[in-house]
Order: sequence, then C-alpha cells, then structure tokens
Amino acid sequence: MGRIDPRELIGRYGTALAGLALILFFLIFAPNFASTMNIINVLKDTSFLAILALGFALAFTVAELDLSVAEMASLAAVVCGWLVHAQYPPAVAVSAAIGVGIVLGSLNGYGVTVLRIPSLIMTLGTAAIAKGFAFMITQGVAFVGRWPVGFTGLARGYSFGIPNLVLWMAGATLFAYGLVKWTRTGAHMVATGEADEAARLAGIATARMKRIGLLLSGVFAGLMAMLLAANLSSAAPNMAGDYLLYAIAAVLLGMTMFEPGKPNIPGTVFAALVLKVLGNGLVLMGAPYYIQDIVLGAIIIGSVAFSASAMKKAAFKV
Repeated sequence: MGRIDPRELIGRYGTALAGLALILFFLIFAPNFASTMNIINVLKDTSFLAILALGFALAFTVAELDLSVAEMASLAAVVCGWLVHAQYPPAVAVSAAIGVGIVLGSLNGYGVTVLRIPSLIMTLGTAAIAKGFAFMITQGVAFVGRWPVGFTGLARGYSFGIPNLVLWMAGATLFAYGLVKWTRTGAHMVATGEADEAARLAGIATARMKRIGLLLSGVFAGLMAMLLAANLSSAAPNMAGDYLLYAIAAVLLGMTMFEPGKPNIPGTVFAALVLKVLGNGLVLMGAPYYIQDIVLGAIIIGSVAFSASAMKKAAFKV
C-alpha cells in the first residue's frame, strides 16, 4: 500500500470538512437552528436547489453550461400550475412540467450540437424564450388557490416518516450518480467533458452525449419546478429565478471536494446543503439579507479558483 499524501486528503475532503464545521457552528451558536422543525425545513429547502443543481452538473459534466435552468423551471412551474388551476388531473400537470423540461433541454442540445451555438449563448436565448412564455401564460399574475391534495402532497407529504421532498432529492441523486458512475452512457459523458476531441476519436458520439447532458438538465429543472409549485400551491413566472446563481455555486463548490476540479454528484448535493445551511444560519443569527449575496459571490469566485488550481495540478501530475 502506498503512503497516503495528507495534501491529497485535504484537497479531496478539506472543503467537505469545512462544510461540516460550518454546520456544527450553527448547531451550537445559531438560535433554534438545531430544532427538529428547522432542520426539516433546511432539508426541504435544500431539495429544490439540489435537484436543479444536479441537472446543471450533468450538463457541466459534458462541458456545457446551462444558464436556462432557472427560467426553464419557472416556465415548467407555470405550465404545471395552469393545468392544476384548470382542474386537470395532477398526473397531467406533472407530465407537462417534465415535458417542458424535455422540450427546452432538447432545444438546447439541438442548438449546441447541430447549429454549433456555444452553450452560453444558446441557453441564455432559451432562458429569454422561457421567461417570455411564462409571462405570456400568466400575464404577470401568479396562479394561486386551494390545489388538490393529490398534487400538493407530492411535495408536502411524508412517506415512511420522511418528507417527500427529501425522498425526491435522494432519488434524483441516486439516479444522477448511478448514471455517471455505473453506466456506459455516463462514462461516455465524463469522457466527452474531459476531452471532447479525444473522446470523439475514440468512437464516442460526443454530440449525442452533449444532447443527453442538456436534456437531463431540462428534465431535472422540470422536476424541481413541479415540486416547487406543489409545495407553494402557486406558480409565478419568475418563481425559480433566484435559484440560478445558487445552482451554479452548488456545482462549483461541489467541484472543490471528493473529486477536485470535476463536477460530481455527491459534491453538488453536499454543497447545496451547505449553502442552505449557511443562508438559514445567517438569518437566525440576525445577519442582514445582503450578506448572503456577498458570501455567495465569494463562494463562486473561490470555488472556480480552487477548481482551476486542482485541474492544473492534475494535468501536470506525473
């Protein structure tokens, strides 16, 4: 057995340990943070961010940026809410939300791989289209009211004593992790993201992998949208807008742990939890709301710097 390099351990697990230390700090010092109700609320809130960030991470795995995830989610929530408000069966509304994600995710994939539009530009365009349709459907007014329990229970209910939202997050995490780690498609997605041209020369259908990554990003956005609408019993054209930066931060912060320099599923989910714990803890300790934005920006910058350093070290490691 080779000697374990402490620097490698710190690089791989240091950020995760810092996240655990942050959670412990709030457990001790933040008023009511350790209450059962607050912890459950933090986990529920984390589920929305984690699911959306998982989709972003899958797109990032194939080296594509999906900046439309939040607006896709808002449109999916609006379509879902409109159907529920019109008294369509919950199954129809749920299918429609996922369908919106599939359509827009496929549009992103087509634009990036067939029209050769950079994903940064393509997904920004898709975000604008989704936002426009969301406001057109609602006319700027949210869908609210007493929605059927069969729909709201998807997010608000409990199964086996566990909040459904936590179970949805766990299921999405297992799916994403299993895809990336245990399937041929996932291996091809990783290879495409790490070295596009080399993967293509090796016979991997890199364009198809990119389409799959962007498609799954849309699917996860639709799932998150459905759960958010069910939890709030409302749907507004900008209801998921604030999640974009947090999703990006979760993926980038996740790249500083477990597999430094690479988008990875465990890191993304744990980073989402840390971000939500941070926001909740700061509020409970009376910090001004704008402090969260300052900290979020610092996390994004620091994560990119750390990940870039990790990738540079990996490239020159003998």
